Amino acid sequence: MSDDFRLPVGTEGPGVSDDIRVLVVEDEELIAEAHRAYTERVPGFRVVGVARTARAALGALRSGGAVDLVLLDFNLPDLHGLEVCRALRAAGSSADVLAVTSARDLAMVRAAVALGVTHYLLKPFTFAAFRDKLERYAAYRAQASAGGAVAAQHEVDRMFATLRGTAADTLPKGLGAETLDGVLEALRSRPGQSASEVAERTGTSRVTARRYLEHLADTGRVTRSPRYGTPGRPEVEYRPI
Repeated sequence: MSDDFRLPVGTEGPGVSDDIRVLVVEDEELIAEAHRAYTERVPGFRVVGVARTARAALGALRSGGAVDLVLLDFNLPDLHGLEVCRALRAAGSSADVLAVTSARDLAMVRAAVALGVTHYLLKPFTFAAFRDKLERYAAYRAQASAGGAVAAQHEVDRMFATLRGTAADTLPKGLGAETLDGVLEALRSRPGQSASEVAERTGTSRVTARRYLEHLADTGRVTRSPRYGTPGRPEVEYRPI
């Protein structure tokens, strides 16, 4: 195996789970390692390789190795990241691309969108921002892989909203970004909670917690299902995707 491509320890061979398989493409060794570590802190994702050059990345993708998502730096030593995207599409690769770059030029952003880049994450970033991108991608992927056909326009709109995210100033009236983050964090700490339980954890009322939870469910970031086993009507239980 070349010096500019490696498999992380423990990921060689066929996978035994439904984890999203990630290829990290980054020429700086320390940054590549940080991206690998960040990725594996997010449940449902597994790094299957780390490439330090465009040549190594394309070689890994063309070798038949299964990759679902490429974390792609644009400033590679042998080929620009946009050229890597073009090569992937020309080769018929179905791998999605999350650009992880310091390139802030709007023409670069437009070109990335035109080439089907799923997300664009500017360096430097926090783990919270990185995790949010991956979780949104996972939610979108779960919806897109469900099969069948969409019943109405709102289902298509929900898929795109899940992928792209909702800016704080476009939240429904009466909802705040800080409280929304708190509700999500409470669910991540213990998945499978009712509105009453989330309210207790976040210090909000049950009605308030339910409004946020229903918004998260409508935008595809959490799932809801009935919880049986208690007297009366079943409670609704929420889980992050």
